[in-house]
Amino acid sequence: MENTQTTHQTNTTQQEQEPDVNRPEDVLRDGNLKATVWKNEGENGDYYSTTLSRTWQDEDGNYRDSHSFSGAELLRVSELARGAYARTNELRQEQQQEQAQDKQQGRTSSGNRQQDMDLEDGAGVQDQSREDFKASRGPRSRRSRQNVQR
Repeated sequence: MENTQTTHQTNTTQQEQEPDVNRPEDVLRDGNLKATVWKNEGENGDYYSTTLSRTWQDEDGNYRDSHSFSGAELLRVSELARGAYARTNELRQEQQQEQAQDKQQGRTSSGNRQQDMDLEDGAGVQDQSREDFKASRGPRSRRSRQNVQR
């Protein structure tokens, strides 16, 4: 037992020294089964992958992961896979929203400041009355008027 604690302390120290250690984005659990969602960097951008495993304890009390499942565990594994699929979709959406916000902030800070000021002052807004708007659209066809009157 002391050996396990020492190993954990050593791992913690190594993780503090190595900030680039790949940690899972999320872990979904169902008893001794787990789905671990990982973020990976590729040539075409970031993507997510999932590992499915079953945790068990050996005779020395150490926890181990296995990637084989009994027939009785397969339904639970499939539900974990469904949850992992939903979670990776959420993570992708969050990532896309963050990228869109970063892109938008980048444009605002480095974009056309005069255009930003014009929008704040309302200079780009045209104030037309309803009649002016209708007149600008031109005459409507007879068929359109009949459909509107019905």
